[in-house]
Amino acid sequence: MYTSAVFEIKNLKRQYGQGFLLDIPSLVIERGKSYGFVGPNGSGKSTLLRMLAFIDEPDEGTIRYHGNDSMGERGYVTEDRTIRVSVTMLLQEPYLLKRSVFENVAYGLRTRGMRRGLRERVYESLNMIGLNPETFSHRKWSELSGGESQRVALAARLALKPDVLILDEPTASVDRVSAHLIKEAIKVVRKNYMSTLLIASHDLVWLHEVSDEILRMHEGLIMGSEEDNFITGPWSLEDDGLWSTTLHDGQQIRALKPPSPTSIALLNTVSTIVTTERPDHLSAQNILAGRLMHIYTFENSERVKLDIQVANLSLNATVTRAAVRALGLMPGLDVWVVFKASSLQWQ
Repeated sequence: MYTSAVFEIKNLKRQYGQGFLLDIPSLVIERGKSYGFVGPNGSGKSTLLRMLAFIDEPDEGTIRYHGNDSMGERGYVTEDRTIRVSVTMLLQEPYLLKRSVFENVAYGLRTRGMRRGLRERVYESLNMIGLNPETFSHRKWSELSGGESQRVALAARLALKPDVLILDEPTASVDRVSAHLIKEAIKVVRKNYMSTLLIASHDLVWLHEVSDEILRMHEGLIMGSEEDNFITGPWSLEDDGLWSTTLHDGQQIRALKPPSPTSIALLNTVSTIVTTERPDHLSAQNILAGRLMHIYTFENSERVKLDIQVANLSLNATVTRAAVRALGLMPGLDVWVVFKASSLQWQ
């Protein structure tokens, strides 16, 4: 039966020790789309991606691949050759065999029995990631820089023409040139092979340029899109009927009644106002002092993302390029973040 979904996840759980639980009640990954995953270290990004790459199995729940019911209630069958050929993952730290560049790129093709046109596929993949095959194919793995090693590791995956390409922090330890070439290569593989991309990265500008949708993770949960901030409690009832949580510097965030005192609130970036002067004339219940840390601009977009530190909380806000110019916004500037109590939505 045809389905547009590559992956369908139900009640997926994975426990690590006593402190971490990945818990994904439901997630659908559509064919041909590119998904970015963001969140702090330890939020569960790598854990989820490793399970979608069929490297690790869940403790509970199911992962259906192209509607395949044969994976069973335990999740999936890791020995399924079709899956192993179709889904490939590039880890944050590139692992290369102690062989030539050519043999590293060709290894996956050989093990999958894809020997026809092997030289052409290896050369095509090296060209895609900006390494001249005539120059690099005979080089030893030990003669490569960090960025070159990551690109060779990616070329080995691109040579497979994967149905799903999974990348875990692909630009974390590479130079700008390599980051750009990796971006262009995965755009090509998506266009040419209709590959689905799943990418975890802390490089938000880079990630925005290659993603259709960005999902935010926190403590093993998918907390919504990248356009959401998440604000944790505990929440306490105030005399005026609103509920509040107190930040490290004593500032309070006020909200409507939560489902429980420990609920997590979501605040969309477009629900905030950013100003350089305290707006005492506004009736909003939340007027928070913060410092602008980063400004992110995106190709072919008037939208600008701001990263603002408010006490112990990092808040994202969205404004236009015109607003940045009009307010004279720049990193290090003290600003005010304004939003209504009703703008907080409960997870």
